[in-house]
Amino acid sequence: MTVASFCLLVACVLPIVCAGIAKSGTFSTPRSQGGYDNRDPRAWLARQTGRRARANAAQANSFEALPLFIAAVLVAQQAGAVQGLVDTLAVVFVLLRVAYIAMYVGDRAALRSVVWIAAFGVCVAIFLLPLT
Repeated sequence: MTVASFCLLVACVLPIVCAGIAKSGTFSTPRSQGGYDNRDPRAWLARQTGRRARANAAQANSFEALPLFIAAVLVAQQAGAVQGLVDTLAVVFVLLRVAYIAMYVGDRAALRSVVWIAAFGVCVAIFLLPLT
């Protein structure tokens, strides 16, 4: 397994980490008092505000970022791009996505947007690697 392939797995786990952040600290609170509602988790998450709402939004964005990243890595590998470069850029993407989540949860909107653009650019660069 290549480093880039492992990064695919890590990127797929990041939305679940975001969900955990959104729900953290609410499991011991009774549902009747606003604690996590596993019977209707989407409605419960939709009612959240602040940090929890931002973590849920980061979860959605993490799922949205996955198809481009997965496609970029698979296309680059199938087209015979230099694996070391694919691996390096895949690690950079994952690190940027972790930073993105931290910026989102931490309410750093402007910096979050910069990190998002950088991660998108990394995906484009991975796609273009076979041309080099």
